[in-house]
Amino acid sequence: MKSTTASAADPAAWTAARKVGGFYLGPQAWTFNKFSAFEAVEFAGRAGASVIEFFPGQRFSKEKPDLKWDHNATDDQFREMADHLAKWKIVPVNYGVTGIPNDEKEARKTFDFAKRLGLYGVTTESTESVALLDKLAQEYGIRVGFHNHPKRDNDPSYKVWDPNYILNLVKDCSPLVGSCADTGHWERSGLDALAAVKLLKGRVVSSHFKDRTDIKSEDVPYGTGRTPLVAILEELQAQGFKGNISIEYETNWDHNLSDVAQCIGFIRGVGALKGWS
Repeated sequence: MKSTTASAADPAAWTAARKVGGFYLGPQAWTFNKFSAFEAVEFAGRAGASVIEFFPGQRFSKEKPDLKWDHNATDDQFREMADHLAKWKIVPVNYGVTGIPNDEKEARKTFDFAKRLGLYGVTTESTESVALLDKLAQEYGIRVGFHNHPKRDNDPSYKVWDPNYILNLVKDCSPLVGSCADTGHWERSGLDALAAVKLLKGRVVSSHFKDRTDIKSEDVPYGTGRTPLVAILEELQAQGFKGNISIEYETNWDHNLSDVAQCIGFIRGVGALKGWS
């Protein structure tokens, strides 16, 4: 892993991460939002992950709870986080879900943060900024994934839940811009997650992976729900997917480390059986 120092890092540093089951796999730090970013990195290492996706505004550490970890971080925070990531052999790979305004000066703050960390991509729902995001993605060599939360029946203006909308949104963008495919939120919207991944072929930048027993259930460890995770993994492999899969486990908040480890074990096992590397 390359050092994340106060100077700009190689924007492709994430490729130093090892794959788990054929994928760059680790938690979305939101999974551990009851804890600090430092603790999230530690938990990622203990669970057997290779990467982590940060989210904006998480408490920096137990020792410095008043500091936040986001794109306004100080040089000292970068240095401390670099040492902590190296200790746990975790590579930062993505950042989101974050709002990115349609203002170039402000938007660059997120991309500068991503470049400094050596990230693969950033995750957002700021569709109004798509042209600017495409421009900056090409300039920085950093991917942009548009994330989907569930359909909002009382808010028809919220459209990113629909993969057809995302596909149309990015059709004129560079290949660096696409979808952060949240499988659980698609299912909660009444969609077939596998069909959505197939529809977005070539545009799946990253994924927030979830398994559920039914449309309204909480997350369950991978392989114990009804989501066709193996088929989705096979489809991603067939598409030549090179992004990160983030385990976003939104239940059992105070004690979910073993659940995350079980999710990692599931994908490791599937990858071993399939011969993915």
